[in-house]
Amino acid sequence: MGIVKIDDELHEEARRASAIMCRSINAQAEFWMKIGMLAEANPTLSFNELMQQQLASANLRLPSLVDA
Repeated sequence: MGIVKIDDELHEEARRASAIMCRSINAQAEFWMKIGMLAEANPTLSFNELMQQQLASANLRLPSLVDA
């Protein structure tokens, strides 16, 4: 673990987002960093596709809102 220097404005954005998403500020920043790395590694995938892959890799099945 280390210390990361970020801009005050970005820290405030992370603070506000963390409150909405029920995460700590550090967890919010970590989430954004992970999604950013995944997006750079997989530029053709959408956010939703990236999230679906992450959920599938954790063996988490979410119910579909669409009737099968």
